[in-house]
Amino acid sequence: MKILRLIRRFDREEAGAVTVDWVVLTAAIVGLGIAVLTTVGGATDDYGQTIGSHLSSQGIKTTY
Repeated sequence: MKILRLIRRFDREEAGAVTVDWVVLTAAIVGLGIAVLTTVGGATDDYGQTIGSHLSSQGIKTTY
């Protein structure tokens, strides 16, 4: 009967439901972040390479 009482108490406990909500919310935020980084990542890499090549072509003035 102790196991049955433990199961009933577990069924009435609501703290686990809040934890599940936070886990789902956190997973959604992480998924959204990954989607944004995947979408923007390629364009950012291309733009960074363009800036790098432009800066490489510039000379450094050592005298004034």
